[in-house]
Order: sequence, then C-alpha cells, then structure tokens
Amino acid sequence: MSQSPSASSQGVPPTAASLAQQYPPDAPAPRTLAQLTEAGKRSEVPEGLWMRCPSCEAMVYRKNIEQNLNVCTECDHHFRIGADERVEQLCDPGSFEPMWEDLTPLDLLSFVDLKPYSERLRGESKKTGHRDAVLCGKAFVKGRGVVLAAMDSRFMMGSMGCVVGEKITRTIELAIETDLPLIIVSCSGGARMQESTLSLMQMSKTSAALARLDSEGGLFISVLADPTTGGVTASFAMLGDVILAEPKALIGFAGPRVIANTVRQDLPEGFQRSEHLQEKGFVDRIVHRKDLRSEISRIIDYAGK
Repeated sequence: MSQSPSASSQGVPPTAASLAQQYPPDAPAPRTLAQLTEAGKRSEVPEGLWMRCPSCEAMVYRKNIEQNLNVCTECDHHFRIGADERVEQLCDPGSFEPMWEDLTPLDLLSFVDLKPYSERLRGESKKTGHRDAVLCGKAFVKGRGVVLAAMDSRFMMGSMGCVVGEKITRTIELAIETDLPLIIVSCSGGARMQESTLSLMQMSKTSAALARLDSEGGLFISVLADPTTGGVTASFAMLGDVILAEPKALIGFAGPRVIANTVRQDLPEGFQRSEHLQEKGFVDRIVHRKDLRSEISRIIDYAGK
C-alpha cells in the first residue's frame, strides 16, 4: 500500500514529530554554510611555487624557470634578472671579482618625491644587497679574461646616477689598463631623476671613456637586455663594437607612447623591440640567453683578444 504524501509535500509546515523522524537525536547536526564552504576549499598551495609568464600567460613552475636561466619553458620569454644572476650565468664559476662595491650614492639635492631619496636608496640597497644599480669587476668567460659591468633593474629600475656612471667609467678604464675585452650588460630605465643634471652628465662621461678605449684598440661588446632605455641607450649602450640583444628586449630612448603622441602616427608592430632594431641596423645580433656565453667567447676569439 502506497504511503500518503507527507505534509511538507502538500505545502503544510512540518510538525515537530515529522522533524524528529528526519533528524533523530543520535544524528549529526547539519553543518552550517560556513562549514560547508570551508570543507569545499582546496588545500592551501605554498606561495611562490608558480608564476605567470607575462608573454604567453601560462602558469609555469618557478623552479623550472630558474633552472632554464629564467626563460619561459613555454614561449622562450626572457624574464628580467638581477646583476648577481647575470654574473652567475655569464662568468666561469668562481671567477668574478667584484670591484668598487664601497661606492655609495649621495643625496646632494635633498630630493623628495613620494619619499626622500636617501630613504629610497636605503630600501633599494636592503632589497638587492648592493649600494647601486651596477655590478662591476673582472672575470673569465669560457676561459677568456674580461672586464664586466652588469646593470641591475631591481635597483630603481637600473637608473643611472653618479655612482653608476663612475663605476661604468672605472670599468672602461680598467679594460684600457689591462687590455681586456669590455662587456657591459645594459638593463636600465635611463637617467636617475633624483640626481637631475648630475645624472645626465654620466652620459658624456661614459662616452668619453669609451672613446679612449676605442683609440687604444680595445674591444667593447654591448649586451642589451630588457629594458634598455633613456640616457643609457643614448650613451654607452649603443657604442659597442658589437651590439648583442636578448630576444624581444625593449630598446629605445623615449617610450613608444611618447613617440606615438609626438609623431601622431601608428608605430610599426614590434617597434623598439630588439628584432625591429636588428632589422634597422642598430643591433648586430639577437642571442638567446643560453647561447650568450658562447657568443661572447666567439667574438673575443674573432677579435684576437
């Protein structure tokens, strides 16, 4: 014999007796919405294990990227790296001898933007472990002695102030004294506005030193990484005997938006990227990061240095 429809199915409010049948005393209490939501959450994943590639937008395992010289395993996008990583990738293990690490920038103008310049310098130094945005010294690249300067975009976007200009100049002068090939890896947002005209003076200072290197028959290999812009591009970065660039690196003086607004024309696709500059003759060769050591050593051998 079929059971009659329950009171609740007929639209009648349930009675205490019917509720007791559905939820006997020994049954577990219903979980609240908060408890159900918490139970439905996935287990927490430690932060920093995965990262998103800004080029292909793929989620990639950070450790795999680091083992691949900080190049995306999916699309070959070259991530920005600090000066320490650059030195480690380019130089023979244990061969790099840092120099002039005691040079410290001064806040001669008492400059204040969102925070005092002196305070900003302390924060950047604590973050990077260096006193300014370039690491200079002597090293070996596949057994070839070199003088190397590597700019660090982590320190105020690699901007060039008095200390950066001085260390670059000293590196060039050391190459003259030792008759060793000079390698400068540029990665910079340009002149450092907090040092005003003092920063702009570093453009002529470094360029004059390179003119002396050229007159002595020295070899200068300039490596352009993403980004190389502003006063660095307008001075030593584009004065190399051989100019190499990493794939799709942003290279230029003013930004593309400023140029487009000035000329009031649509810019070519890939404008100010290393491939476009190679097509126009500003860059000699585009080199993948994994091939950079070999390419530099071949150029040194070819030049007889």
